[in-house]
Amino acid sequence: MTALDLSSPVAVVGTGTMGQGIAQVALVAGHSVRLYDAVPGRAQEAADAIGARLDRLVEKDRLGGADRDAARARLLPASDLADLTDCALVIEAVLERLDVKQELFRALEDVVGEDCLLATNTSSLSVTAIGGALRNPGRLVGLHFFNPAPLLPLVEVVSGFATDVTSATRAYETARAWGKTPVACADTPGFIVNRIARPFYAEAFAVYEAQGADPATIDAILRECGGFRMGAFELTDLIGQDVNESVTRSVWRSFFQDVRFTPSLAQQRLVESGRLGRKTGQGWYAYGDGAEKAEPHTAERSRPPAYVSVEGDLGPASELVGLIREAGIQVREEEEDHGTRLVLPSGGQLALADGQTSVEFRDVVYFDLALDYRRATRIALSASQDTAPQTLSEAIGLFQALGKDVSVIGDVPGMIVARTVARIVDLAHDAVAKGVATEEDIDTAMRLGVNYPLGPFEWSRRLGRNWAYALLDDLHLRDPSGRYAPSLALYRHAYATDKREGGTS
Repeated sequence: MTALDLSSPVAVVGTGTMGQGIAQVALVAGHSVRLYDAVPGRAQEAADAIGARLDRLVEKDRLGGADRDAARARLLPASDLADLTDCALVIEAVLERLDVKQELFRALEDVVGEDCLLATNTSSLSVTAIGGALRNPGRLVGLHFFNPAPLLPLVEVVSGFATDVTSATRAYETARAWGKTPVACADTPGFIVNRIARPFYAEAFAVYEAQGADPATIDAILRECGGFRMGAFELTDLIGQDVNESVTRSVWRSFFQDVRFTPSLAQQRLVESGRLGRKTGQGWYAYGDGAEKAEPHTAERSRPPAYVSVEGDLGPASELVGLIREAGIQVREEEEDHGTRLVLPSGGQLALADGQTSVEFRDVVYFDLALDYRRATRIALSASQDTAPQTLSEAIGLFQALGKDVSVIGDVPGMIVARTVARIVDLAHDAVAKGVATEEDIDTAMRLGVNYPLGPFEWSRRLGRNWAYALLDDLHLRDPSGRYAPSLALYRHAYATDKREGGTS
């Protein structure tokens, strides 16, 4: 099954921001595009807006003048659904309500031909449920574009329970012919991106609710240590707190209130107060003229230790040993393997976040996972009230000597980046095991859909097969609610490696 021929007209129903964006994509690809909106006059307004955007593309030398003129000639507002009779593909981008979408597609079935492909751009509703109202649900497929559609490359191609393979394949190939990067997935709550991205927000909010750190510090750690483009608080302010909270709640409900997807009470209170983010001038942060920029907590300068002793293999943090040497600090490698840690002159220890807490041990400071310890500009440390001040001071001075800003957070098990990455990896393994999508498509979706620095499986391979399981298992012991219980898929993944190496679990 191949992509739609360029001679085939495409219709977009619903002319809001997303509908206009999808129409522009199909138009620039070379199709004739019909625009329909139930509100009189909206289709013409959308056509004018798309024309203006095409003009800007010409001004930026991204589109030729002749191509712009030809595209404008192919863009036709429709005043009635009957005007879509000869379309080969109809994509809806209307109100995110099941009854509204079902009613629209029932009406379309009475208008378009039997071979017309029907597609929904829903981001949170079940494609199966939408198609359940149709006489021929096999021709309905999900085509979930990301906003802004003309710029973001990812399209999730979602097969409902009744979707024909030929319909899904044609939709996939058409999206690819339009210059997009399609990924195939089953009809599961949140599809790929909105399912697997939940921990990025949830863990940041959980650390905040536990008073482990303030939003600006958590965001700075996610960016400058974890390598994420934006932190969870600033990103949800950009998305809109109401929108983000609604998606989280939808996924949670769709999974029968699975504790792994539990919404944040702090975010709910923010929404209830009307502080929805940038669009209202106040969210986690204040915006507008005169608003003070929130700054992350950064530790004062401390003297670096004269030396550190390395015990065991630091695993994902092993490159720190070379960085410490380059900073002129002596590294003593102990012959006896007492664990995986750095020992400071005071006798205190530095350990990579592992799901345990500092208060459980004598004089231990944890440091967070970094995407790249050489390039990271900030490192998070966590300590308990029992940690010796000298130990914490030496730990701060050590990372400052490596050129890093240091943020000290509360005694949070798994810290910030480590627990977030571990949960993302876990949900990704669980999704593959349940047939949602392939490893490759999940990695592609998370890189392109939400700009993650690595896909979950890329991260998993880099960190080691047992890393995420071990961290979550330790977290689960400290929070037995089930939120951090590793999935069976992650357990099997870790156990398979251990078994080959002679382990038992």
